[in-house]
Amino acid sequence: MNSAAIIGSGSFGTALAYLIGKKINQVVLIGRDTALASHINEHHRNPRYLSEAVLPASVRASTSLADAKDKDLVIFAVPTSATRETAQQLGDVAPQAIILSSAKGVERNTGERMSEIIREFFPNNRLAVISGPNHAEEIAKDLATCAVIGSHDEEIRTTLQHLFTFPHFRTYTSCDIAGIELGGAIKNIYAIAAGIASGLGLGDNAIAALVTRALGEMTRLGIALGGKEGTFTGLSGLGDLIVTCFSIHSRNHRVGLALGQGKSLEEAVHSIGMIAEGVPNTLSVYEAAQKAQINTPIVDAVYSILYQGRSAASALRDLLSRDPRPEND
Repeated sequence: MNSAAIIGSGSFGTALAYLIGKKINQVVLIGRDTALASHINEHHRNPRYLSEAVLPASVRASTSLADAKDKDLVIFAVPTSATRETAQQLGDVAPQAIILSSAKGVERNTGERMSEIIREFFPNNRLAVISGPNHAEEIAKDLATCAVIGSHDEEIRTTLQHLFTFPHFRTYTSCDIAGIELGGAIKNIYAIAAGIASGLGLGDNAIAALVTRALGEMTRLGIALGGKEGTFTGLSGLGDLIVTCFSIHSRNHRVGLALGQGKSLEEAVHSIGMIAEGVPNTLSVYEAAQKAQINTPIVDAVYSILYQGRSAASALRDLLSRDPRPEND
């Protein structure tokens, strides 16, 4: 594998460029901002995201999707809301290219995962996904990180595992693409809930209970939507759930924290200055759960706060006062 294109020059796209640029001779980081691309090419730093990380000399920036068309590896690192449009605009890639999706979300109305959207436009290319407790800020500092790579193709799993293996970055493999993607998408909602609980001052006991119940809820819903049970206790399920619910780097937790402290959704989102995928994911996952007829009280509570104008205190209080039931219910 001699060349790669990373579509999306945000924090995670930049972190991936920092990572694989150490192994691949030609890496192009594709964004939309011409001035940002020029700065990256001149200074080998992204001044907007992960500004302290020095990108390898193999990395250059571009604003043209055409630069992805002849690459051996094409990575989608755009927000979930932009995945369909980006895939459509890209048009085609090299027949031998591997396409890797790193976005964590479910599309509204269709209920499709990001790999399913990408597959619509690139039916003949080999496809994989990557997920896990992978905050870009720590990847760019060479802090120990683990991820899981999913593909139905064993050769692709092995190839990408070797590419994404470093002394500080360890990867595992799985054939459960659905479970990996669903865990990465659904956990964002629970991170908002954990942030709300923290903002309300409910205490560590309540937050630990909330996250534990969230794991059970995520597993039930994830299985109903096509994932395998074991995946949700792995890196893309429990691992990502833990880091997103408790890390200072978690945008979704920070949105929830602001909501719990009394800010409006608009104020909460504006305060972090970046996209928090849990906000749109709450809407799409809520719709998917309703369609699948799966009981998801925590998702429902966050949905009521974000989209029905309910107060955070009222929604969380009702969660804690539900009728007694067996733990596995």
